[in-house]
Amino acid sequence: MTILARLGGVALGLFCMITVAHAVEADQGRAESNNEQFAAVYGKALPPIGYVEMCAREPKECRPVGGKPIHLALSPERWNLIYQVNSFVNGKIAPMSDEELYGKPEYWTIPTDAGDCEDYLLLKQRYLEGLGFAPEALLITVVLDEKGQGHAVLMVTTDKGDFVLDNRRNEVLRWSDTGYTYLKRQSAEDPRQWVSLSNKGSIDSGAVSAGGKKK
Repeated sequence: MTILARLGGVALGLFCMITVAHAVEADQGRAESNNEQFAAVYGKALPPIGYVEMCAREPKECRPVGGKPIHLALSPERWNLIYQVNSFVNGKIAPMSDEELYGKPEYWTIPTDAGDCEDYLLLKQRYLEGLGFAPEALLITVVLDEKGQGHAVLMVTTDKGDFVLDNRRNEVLRWSDTGYTYLKRQSAEDPRQWVSLSNKGSIDSGAVSAGGKKK
């Protein structure tokens, strides 16, 4: 079944398809030689302000599912779907800051045609859940980019490592290959709880980013 049919007729557009078997085989080779397949957790962290406000507005978007940390089996089909969803959403949503859209520095929501980094990932999270991916494996993650600016991505936890869906690139990279500094992400047990990915002390709940335009 195609992703078009499985999303209930949502047009995915035309974009370059990867050779799935080759991509997975190549990544499996990298996994065997990479000692940093999985992001380490260092305790609890405060959630971002924008996420807390979204949960207050739309509690159903943040309801716990009684899960636990899992590593999805990264089959060729799943790898293909991850790439398709990342590319589709990156092409569908125009990059625009919360200030431009809503007149406030931080406003998390599922976008329709424009948004910033966290809006992209929320839509990707929804699509992947609709395609049967376990919510416990689709974790909102806050990072510092190469310029030291706040940014948000979607981390998918798999048996081949933790991978990042980013509005700045269509390529899906292992978390340790992005060049980002990882701060915190959602807890798999309860999306309203967050955990630290940094061993450098407490992580505050500040704003994520303004815009996060694609490279």
